[in-house]
Amino acid sequence: MDILKFISFSFLLCLTVYAGYDCPDSICGNNHFDIRFPFGMEGRQNLQNCSYPGFSLICSNQGRSILSLPGAGDYYVRDIDYRTQEIQLYDPSDCLPKRLMNFSTSFSSSSPFKAVAYRNYTFLTCSTNLVLSRLNVISCLSNSTTSTLATTSPSVASQMISLYSCSIINNSSVPASWAFQYQSDFLTDLITDLVLTWDEPNCEECEVNQGVCGFKNAIIREIQCFDSPGTGNKRPVQQVLKFIAITLLIPGITCLIGVSCYFCLEYSRSSRASASIQSITTRTTVAPQPATGLDDSTIESYTKVVLGESGRVPGPNHGSCPICLAEYHPKEIVKCIPECEHCFHAECIDEWLKINGSCPVCRNNPSPAQVTWLLLSA
Repeated sequence: MDILKFISFSFLLCLTVYAGYDCPDSICGNNHFDIRFPFGMEGRQNLQNCSYPGFSLICSNQGRSILSLPGAGDYYVRDIDYRTQEIQLYDPSDCLPKRLMNFSTSFSSSSPFKAVAYRNYTFLTCSTNLVLSRLNVISCLSNSTTSTLATTSPSVASQMISLYSCSIINNSSVPASWAFQYQSDFLTDLITDLVLTWDEPNCEECEVNQGVCGFKNAIIREIQCFDSPGTGNKRPVQQVLKFIAITLLIPGITCLIGVSCYFCLEYSRSSRASASIQSITTRTTVAPQPATGLDDSTIESYTKVVLGESGRVPGPNHGSCPICLAEYHPKEIVKCIPECEHCFHAECIDEWLKINGSCPVCRNNPSPAQVTWLLLSA
């Protein structure tokens, strides 16, 4: 009798180990993305068996998926890319820059999500009537008398303070994503999304092969790649075990099932070990390209001109900056390159020369010059 109990237990355990993926996809409202492992929807899916810890979502009454980030609060989910393992979030109050100001300090390290990179921003407040029209302000943090801006350039921040009496309200390390990285020195109110990624669980290869990730079963909490539901591809082992379950009452077949399950487990372990060894690949690191811009001392050596009331610029120049295309205004600071005498907004040419070592107009390579300040009269 004890032998039969042991064989029956072994058979049931074998059925559990080889059970198919039983976590159907879910959807919230009119969202175009499915919710599946590692994510799970509270109240609709078995979170313990169908989602990874820290990946639970809530579907609001308005049909929006909500992700709660430890220490950083709730965000709406705009999209989930399971192949690249990225989640795209936006602020329910439509003022993401306000939350980004304190994101790096409030965001808990216990979260499975992380930013791809961070950029240091200086947030400033300026009087609205002093801010130039060509500068983009953060509208949700501004009003009729005060404008809020943010910049990655310390030199630009210093000029805004000295020229326009702006005040620094915050220095923050802001998550960088495709939405605003390398677009401009100024963070604009067009930034509506926060892109985060995750490393664990790693299901990229499974998703690329059109599979579905999930826990092996309710007992073994290891990640496995299953056939996508609806493809009709069921493992032969599962079909055999279901047939054997019907004949469980026959003692001879029961004994054979116990032995078969033992060899199945051993074969499965050896197969997974071989697959793990064969899947190891090496990754090469591409060396970063050396910077080709000019150093700060050379850039600061070029002639600086404070425009008079006429706004005219000396030399072979027009009435607008060739870089930002904005017209020159009185009291603005422009900087001229020696040799060619082409002039630009000081903040525009400074950032250009840090990346490119040539004049944006004639492409000549400028040389250092003695620091000169000119004040043009009307």
